[in-house]
This record gives sequence, C-alpha cells and structure tokens, in this order.
Amino acid sequence: MGAAVVLAVSDPLLRELDHYVVLEPGKGESILSAAETLDWLAGHLAALAEPPADLADLADPEARAGRLLDTACELELAPGCAIQWFAVRLEPPS
Repeated sequence: MGAAVVLAVSDPLLRELDHYVVLEPGKGESILSAAETLDWLAGHLAALAEPPADLADLADPEARAGRLLDTACELELAPGCAIQWFAVRLEPPS
C-alpha cells in the first residue's frame, strides 16, 4: 500500500466547531461529535501499515488523529480511496 496523503485545513476557525460530517467510500455521510470524529480517525490511522510521514513522530493513533483534526480534512488510505471530514455548526453561536 502507498503512503497516506493528508490535505491541509485552511481556516483555523473550523477547528473550534463541535461536530463533523464524515465521508467514507461506500458509506453514506455521518455527523459525529468532535470526540467521535477523533475516535473514527484514530481507528482508520491504526489500520494503516504506516502512518503518514508528517504524523510518524506522534506516539499513537489518538495523537495522530488529534493533529489531523487540527490540520487536515482528508486522509488517503490507499490510492483512490480517501476519507474526509468537514467541521459543521449545528446551532447558531450564542
């Protein structure tokens, strides 16, 4: 399997949101809480033979998932097979 590819998130305000729409090939979209999204990403990272090079210095899939949630919106698991996550606001700010 090839190396995983990570795409960067451009807006730091997106990281302050509490929910994410997650997309996986072959599955419908889901809305997850930030904690659920971290678990979802950690599970996918744990299943990779090798972590992406920019995450290899982190100790475990949970730490890698945290960095991904802060810095990216897509992870290529295999050529042509990527998962994506997008921050969403479910309620207007108070």
